[in-house]
Amino acid sequence: MMLDYFLLGSAILILLSIVIAKLFNNLGLPTLVLFIALGMLAGSEGIGGIYFNDALITQNIGIIALIFILFSGGLDTNLQDIRPIRFRALSLASIGVIISAFVFGIISAYVLDIELIYGLLIGAIISSTDAAAVFNVLRSKKVSLKNNLKPMLEFESGSNDPMAIFLTISIIELLINPYTGWFGLIKLLVFQFGFGSIVGLSMGRIVVLVMNRIKIDNEGIYPVLLLGFACMIYAATNLIGGSGFLAVYLTGIAVGNKDFVQKKSLLRFFDGLAWLGQISMFLTLGLLVFPSHLLPIAGIGIILSVVLMFVARPIAVFISLAFTKMSINEKVFVSWVGLRGAVPIILATFPLLAGVKYADLIFSIVFFIVLTSALLQGWSLTNVAKLLKLDAPFVKKVKSPIEFESKQGDENDLFDFYIAENSGVVGKTVVEIGLPKESLIVLINRNEQYVVPRGGTIIESGDILLILANKKIISEIKTKLI
Repeated sequence: MMLDYFLLGSAILILLSIVIAKLFNNLGLPTLVLFIALGMLAGSEGIGGIYFNDALITQNIGIIALIFILFSGGLDTNLQDIRPIRFRALSLASIGVIISAFVFGIISAYVLDIELIYGLLIGAIISSTDAAAVFNVLRSKKVSLKNNLKPMLEFESGSNDPMAIFLTISIIELLINPYTGWFGLIKLLVFQFGFGSIVGLSMGRIVVLVMNRIKIDNEGIYPVLLLGFACMIYAATNLIGGSGFLAVYLTGIAVGNKDFVQKKSLLRFFDGLAWLGQISMFLTLGLLVFPSHLLPIAGIGIILSVVLMFVARPIAVFISLAFTKMSINEKVFVSWVGLRGAVPIILATFPLLAGVKYADLIFSIVFFIVLTSALLQGWSLTNVAKLLKLDAPFVKKVKSPIEFESKQGDENDLFDFYIAENSGVVGKTVVEIGLPKESLIVLINRNEQYVVPRGGTIIESGDILLILANKKIISEIKTKLI
């Protein structure tokens, strides 16, 4: 009977989350705020009246969700996109995180009138950013970004979580065991990132090899196989002293940039799984928090939110990107889009479970900062992008009506090409475009209607061309369609 109630309640909350996200999509509000708000409404102090205060369950749900989210994010990361900006993103994800945690930690300790070490703990917890929230807002407002800002922010977000986790665990370790020392922390750092990187990159190759070599008649087994790999890599890396989150993310990148069986369907599967993880995680976090606990710290929370947005994050960005060729406008925008998401709130449960002094205060402060960051920065993102002249036309991704699974070793694949308003091929016929011989326009998506192309078919602005082509000539095709 209890299981029935649990399943019914969970299903209702998940369905409500999807409906609410759809209804409020055009407001430009990050979905995490909506999901958390729904969880708070369903909680003990809301209309739902569900009493929940188990930090351990919340943490475990959050960790499982983050495995799915990071692995899915890695699968969607294109190495060609991140290669030009990898050093900038890595600098932000390492030096930037440390500076942000240090600056915010010192100020937090002063504002809250607590020992410096606890202030630094808050700084470490809050140092991770959430790019998914950023692009969810931009997508809802139909705005994109110029100058490789999108891949840089995505890569920064995926790669700064391990550093934030490492800093949080290290400070908690120092609090619990003061005799750990700097040597112990350096050793922990080397193990965390060293083992995480080695396992992630090496397992990426092994996973692709297994996926392509194993012959499974039932195609439904492939998602289970890849999911099993993701969970195994996370757990095994943690057990040997490495960063499981870093390993999972790097494995996702290594796998996603190779051809393997059922690739397109598996990408969709993990995208859906990541969304399920996000919804479950934010709902649980909403259930865990007591709104009455947030009111007493609202004033201090607002002060610290302002410090994070206008002091700590900008200082970290400008120092870590000091030797790059990025413009002032780009650095200002990167400073502003440092939205906080799920990871800081999950990390805030670590002090609770460790019995650290001020744990309840730390959780409430972090939770409040995440909400205010999402609300203020989230709603203003598009306006800031336009003000700094970094906005670009939004290209809507339209699902191809043709399922085409490229096998390992295949030279050809099916690609979607969006025809922008300023494209040189607008008004030309298919014949006049002059595509390479190794390519063929299979179908044209025009205003959600499908047109069978002929030689005399005129290309229009907004068309999406489905082109079957050799993978080696994609760049040539892109050049012709600009």
